[in-house]
Amino acid sequence: MSGRHALRLLARLGFTAGLLAAAMPALAAKGSKPEFGANVLIFDPSMSSQVIQKQIDAGYATQQHNEFGPQRKALLFLPGSYSVDVPVGFYTEVMGLGASPDATRIAGNMHADANLEHNNATTTFWRAAEGLSVAPTGGKMQWAVSQAVSLRRMHVRGDLVLHQNHGWASGGWMSDSVVDGNVDSGSQQQWISRNCDWKSWTGANWNMVFVGVVHPPAGAWPSPPYTKIAQTPVVREKPFLQVNAAGEFSVRVPELSSDSVGITWRGGETEGETIPIERFYIARPDVDTADTINVQLARGKHLILTPGIYELTAPIRLTRPRTVMLGLGFATLRPVKGTAAMTTADADGIEIAGLLFDAGPSESPVLLDVGREGSRAHHANDPSAFILAA
Repeated sequence: MSGRHALRLLARLGFTAGLLAAAMPALAAKGSKPEFGANVLIFDPSMSSQVIQKQIDAGYATQQHNEFGPQRKALLFLPGSYSVDVPVGFYTEVMGLGASPDATRIAGNMHADANLEHNNATTTFWRAAEGLSVAPTGGKMQWAVSQAVSLRRMHVRGDLVLHQNHGWASGGWMSDSVVDGNVDSGSQQQWISRNCDWKSWTGANWNMVFVGVVHPPAGAWPSPPYTKIAQTPVVREKPFLQVNAAGEFSVRVPELSSDSVGITWRGGETEGETIPIERFYIARPDVDTADTINVQLARGKHLILTPGIYELTAPIRLTRPRTVMLGLGFATLRPVKGTAAMTTADADGIEIAGLLFDAGPSESPVLLDVGREGSRAHHANDPSAFILAA
């Protein structure tokens, strides 16, 4: 039964409009495409480039100068090839949905641009890209950013430039990524790269950190200011959405690894567990509250938070081991009654990824409360992971 027919049946059985609205995300998640709400755009390679580009440009018109604004956006590309130009604005996440970045290929460009005059990127915050292969026009992909910005599971088929015409830039993060050419940090004051591979790296200012990188640049602190750690001692990569050849959505949860070097997807996909999308509750900021979310978590559901600001009158409570909570498009939790935004049990394998925690109008003693105070439980074999947007 389709989600639409199921909703009609519920209406015939006397469900109210409010209950229908609350049921809609869960029902739609069982269809071919989950119902992620209006703040998520899903692109298909069968769509014309002109149609896709028009939607990208309309979103960027809102997000380009949306510093501290309420809008949030996620752009999801189904596996296949695209010829588009993707500027990435504030509170925007761009994602490829293949098992590896090479399954979703963009020929054209994807770029983050300086937000201030004189090529100044020191306020270019809160944006992310993952799971994409980009062949940039002209051979260079510009990613001029500063803080609270990430590139994950990326394949840049050319050079990567971390500045805009050598204007100021002040930090970012890259992991599980390959750059076929050179990474030019240029005027970047600081940067961290983990489990990456590239042909070469140039540039340094204040501090550049390389952990588990296949080809780190020559030299060491303090001149040049390079800090290098040959292997990543313990890591679990961020969970990510994926779609298989049958069009079925799922979330891939990468396995825990030790003493790693380079990318996880060299063999075609990242090792780990695949959780069907039906085992997730898909929350929306215009529908859900802490109470509705906590009911689903107590029933054993994992959680996807779609883009937007969740005004919480109580904490979201993660009480079960190995619960996965995945935010899309910089989903933001804001407590409004002086509580924590989220609490977790003292349990194995809880994963929280892709969220912003924002202070509310009443002072909260803590925004994220992990475990139990004074606990001596050990979780080394299955630790919890917290991969936040900022």
